[in-house]
Amino acid sequence: MNARSSSVTAPSTAFRPARRATRQLFVGSVGIGSDHPVVVQSMTNTDTRDVEATVAQVVALAEAGCALVRLAVLDEAAAAAIGPIRAASPVPLIADIHFDHRLALRALEAGIDGLRINPGNIGGRAHVDRVVDAAKAHHAPIRVGVNSGSVERELLRKYGGPTPEAMVESALGHVRMLEERGFYDTKISLKSSSVLDTVAAYRLLAARCDYPLHIGVTEAGTLLRGSVKSAVGLGILLAEGIGDTLRVSLTHDPVAEPGVAWEILRALGLGARGPEIVSCPTCGRTEIDLIGLAGEVEEHLRTVTEDFKVAVMGCVVNGPGEAREADIGIAGGRGLGIIFRKGEVIRKVKGEAELVPAFLEELDRFLNERRNR
Repeated sequence: MNARSSSVTAPSTAFRPARRATRQLFVGSVGIGSDHPVVVQSMTNTDTRDVEATVAQVVALAEAGCALVRLAVLDEAAAAAIGPIRAASPVPLIADIHFDHRLALRALEAGIDGLRINPGNIGGRAHVDRVVDAAKAHHAPIRVGVNSGSVERELLRKYGGPTPEAMVESALGHVRMLEERGFYDTKISLKSSSVLDTVAAYRLLAARCDYPLHIGVTEAGTLLRGSVKSAVGLGILLAEGIGDTLRVSLTHDPVAEPGVAWEILRALGLGARGPEIVSCPTCGRTEIDLIGLAGEVEEHLRTVTEDFKVAVMGCVVNGPGEAREADIGIAGGRGLGIIFRKGEVIRKVKGEAELVPAFLEELDRFLNERRNR
């Protein structure tokens, strides 16, 4: 996670989320818990048995800002692929295991950095014992994951459905299975497709344990709907100090997920990766293709990891004033554009066709100066 540059105006200190105190653990080299920054992760949607495709997506996710990536391990062939995938991965990997404890053992033997399991569905206490012993031997943390669809039948009867209380009781019951075996390198997730149920479940869980929590709204939906639901649910939790790792789950290319996650963290002052781009909504005064301009700027900066503020404004009257805190910005009008740094005009551009190339040129100059100072 990049530290904020001194050239960027920090967000107001009137409110800053105070992290809930938790135990600490490491997944590979990545620290998790309240002593560490909130960690962004995602999951591949490739066939794990296809080593080349999976490595390519892991690399893309890492470049997009993921510190951890999870893989589905469905069978022995997928478990066998973990070795070469891990060898080529730039970030620690987590194996997602269900129903077959032997796959967890194979994944650990192949060098996986962590496991995501539900101890209740891998075949009984003897199998849990074997997985825990192997996880200890390989120094691999375990994420106990409970979704609203995986709550045990007796708890569904007790609570009348997959309520937040049912999910919490289910998760803590599974965690006790690990604690009874002396295993505490655990993080917990409780996920529902309901934002309100997700928030309620994590609030209850946070009050009842000090384990790190992985937060997310599961089955959140397509790019727009899923981003909105995730921003609301995760934003509430993070604002209350709850959450040590997170995933924005989208029915979309998973490489889009970390970008949404980082914007949620940025909005709460909990971290930033890459430039913040502010752009005004179009209105009756807009006389340029502001949507196209903003899109080209965003694409140009897609792989940039430095933290600074860029403004793309559609009005030369108010633009520089409204975005005077931006490190660099552009405001365009009919036949004219002005480029500015910290509200000071540094260049005037005539002709709408010249706005984009001129601004991208100034962006590159700004970045080179920043990197060389």
